[in-house]
Amino acid sequence: MEASYLMRHPRLKDALNFVLFVTLVLVGTLIINTFIFRSFNVNGPSMESTMYTGDKLIVNRLPITSAQLQNKPYIPDRGDIIVFKNPRYIPGTREEFLVKRVIALPGERVRVSDGQLTVYNDEHPDGFQPDDTFTNGTPGSPSSGDSDIVVSDGTVYVAGDHREGSYSYDSRNQLGTIPFVDIIGPVGLRIWPLTSMRTF
Repeated sequence: MEASYLMRHPRLKDALNFVLFVTLVLVGTLIINTFIFRSFNVNGPSMESTMYTGDKLIVNRLPITSAQLQNKPYIPDRGDIIVFKNPRYIPGTREEFLVKRVIALPGERVRVSDGQLTVYNDEHPDGFQPDDTFTNGTPGSPSSGDSDIVVSDGTVYVAGDHREGSYSYDSRNQLGTIPFVDIIGPVGLRIWPLTSMRTF
């Protein structure tokens, strides 16, 4: 019985196996990053003292995937810490991806005045302090800025946890609100440093 062409050329067989392996790894990585999770590094002081520069985060893509399968937008919960694509990204001048906390949802009014951040909605017409409802970190105060806006449809209002001065580029200043379509997903886990590993 005559040996197959690949049996007679083992180096070619090894090369083809290697190409197949690399292709499967790349396809698997693409599927995981698109539908399951992605990793990001924190850069800058905007989320202190909840997160610090150098922290490595795992962002959960499953809620986005689930919403897409149902042909619905993914809407995060108030207090979620999310990673999103900077809608004002300019290569070489700003970060492409940012991590912030969700403060308000579409239709809600957000007022920043006298160091206080207040959200108004149908359930709280007199306003409430959203920071009092968060369990996954402690935003700092006072909150710098002076603004009064209503969150437009299809967007969320975000802020860093380090709100004094200009440490956080967020919805209180030039960033504006964040479209649902720019959200990568909620932060699920901090895996580095190992001594600070935790879920969110």
